[in-house]
Amino acid sequence: MASAAFEEIVEDFEFLEDWEDRYRHVIEQGKAMEPLAEALKVPATKVDGCASQVWLHPSIEDGRFHFDGESDALIVRGLIAVLRCLYNGLTLAEVIAVDARAELERLGLNEHLSAQRSNGVRSMIERIRETAAAQL
Repeated sequence: MASAAFEEIVEDFEFLEDWEDRYRHVIEQGKAMEPLAEALKVPATKVDGCASQVWLHPSIEDGRFHFDGESDALIVRGLIAVLRCLYNGLTLAEVIAVDARAELERLGLNEHLSAQRSNGVRSMIERIRETAAAQL
């Protein structure tokens, strides 16, 4: 149930064989995101459980879930971009139904992220799912 944007990342990862190239690609995805407005970097948008500073700002437009995010760590900012590709534009029910772990396994990220980064990704996914569930 992955979006076209996420499928594009999967295809890019299949083309990039070296993990350093894949990390660079994730970082580039993060650099391409618009920065989150300073006014949105507040305790309510901060995600706990991440080793670095992470803020996620969700919104629902026409029944579709969207979020923007920011981190002070380049790789985490890139992971936010990957999650945006996975979730943005889905209905609230679709957001909840996404098996994020399985989708991210398609990228092979689980084996290549540190325990702290993996915990941070889980915390971000949990926040996204909780936000969508609260709006249903």
